[in-house]
Amino acid sequence: MANLLLLEDDPAIASTVVFALQREGYGVTHCTLLRDARSQMAAQTFDALVLDIGLPDGSGLDLCSQVRKAGHTPVLMLSARGEELDRVLGLELGADDYMTKPFSPRELVARVRALLRRSSIPAVSTTHAPSFFIVDTAGQRISLHGQTLDLTRLEYGLLAQLLKARSRILSREALLNAIWGQDAESTDRTVDTHIKTLRAKLRAIDSSREFITTHRGMGYSIAL
Repeated sequence: MANLLLLEDDPAIASTVVFALQREGYGVTHCTLLRDARSQMAAQTFDALVLDIGLPDGSGLDLCSQVRKAGHTPVLMLSARGEELDRVLGLELGADDYMTKPFSPRELVARVRALLRRSSIPAVSTTHAPSFFIVDTAGQRISLHGQTLDLTRLEYGLLAQLLKARSRILSREALLNAIWGQDAESTDRTVDTHIKTLRAKLRAIDSSREFITTHRGMGYSIAL
């Protein structure tokens, strides 16, 4: 049984989410404050985290950033704000998915299930990776020009798939199926958002070129 941490200060939302997750057989530890969530994480291991952004003693984004620096625990962010900037910020800090309130508890359960299912991305062969990229499949790390990229698990999967394709165009649907799974609730827009954050991380190491090429109406490829 997966062990989940829910960080949510709204009692009504929390009770609904806890009920929905427990009904699916998940163990749920609910916290209303950041400090309580940190205490729980120090005392036990969680398979996935569901974190609200706006909390009485800070932001769930801070905990997301802390978690991502420490490992690869799947993180789903919750927020009353739906602006693109908030979503991008959450993804840049390492969140794997993002839901805007109000949301369907059934959809949240489906997304948590998808996070747990894809928590271990299959290794991708590095035989055909361009020489300026080094792919460590065992550690799920990719380096550019000798510098390790600070990638989320999904960004790693996207980049590894693009490198494996060697300049071939991969459609958004193909990337969704490969990284998120065929029955995931994510959409083409999810791929676009992750590609945007991935581009920014590549550009931070090498701003002289755009490695990922957008092919309008077709998908993405990585330039060699």
